[in-house]
Amino acid sequence: MTEAAVAVAAAVGPGARRVPRPRADALRNRERIVAAAREMYVEYGSEAPLDEIARRAGIGNATLYRHFPDRHVLAHEVVRSVMARVADQAERIAAEEPDAFAALRRFVHTAADERIGALCPMLSGAFDRKHPDVEAERRRLEGAVEGLMERARQAGRLRPDVEAGDLMIALSQLTRPLPDSGCLTMDRFVHRHLHLFLDGLEAPARSELPGSAATLEDLRRAAP
Repeated sequence: MTEAAVAVAAAVGPGARRVPRPRADALRNRERIVAAAREMYVEYGSEAPLDEIARRAGIGNATLYRHFPDRHVLAHEVVRSVMARVADQAERIAAEEPDAFAALRRFVHTAADERIGALCPMLSGAFDRKHPDVEAERRRLEGAVEGLMERARQAGRLRPDVEAGDLMIALSQLTRPLPDSGCLTMDRFVHRHLHLFLDGLEAPARSELPGSAATLEDLRRAAP
């Protein structure tokens, strides 16, 4: 037996503790719960009933609580997951798309499909926005968005009086139905209205915007 093999055998011998890997069905259940919660947060906000999230995920309440013992733990994972997915897409699009404004346009529509409106729990005072893994994904997402906008700005394709905060506010507003409005069927118009919004971002500007641009720092200061 080689020296490396002896070391491995010693590490996994009778006295060593093995950390069990999650079963495939457990991982699938967890992914279904997060996906269902993501949809419910977009439609009903962060107070969406956990029982309804379990029903939409196609699992029992006990399974949901086994993965996420309370709504704060679930909200944390949904926010982290959405930011990670959207940041991944922004980085991929930046690498693939040579046209600066086309890259920004693709990102906005992709972020809508990733249900970025599910980040609404971050507006709650009970949400821990400073948790290290949430903070890491937030910084990565913000850096990717600002990078896409700066690239379009440098190419002369983005009007100079808008900032990343303007984009994120519009994405949040245009991808979430009004609470208790019965407007859930309006989802089919989201990409149409995002396209109209993007036309307004493209340079040359057709009008002067009132007020000042919203920065990401403005959004952080406005959160409770």
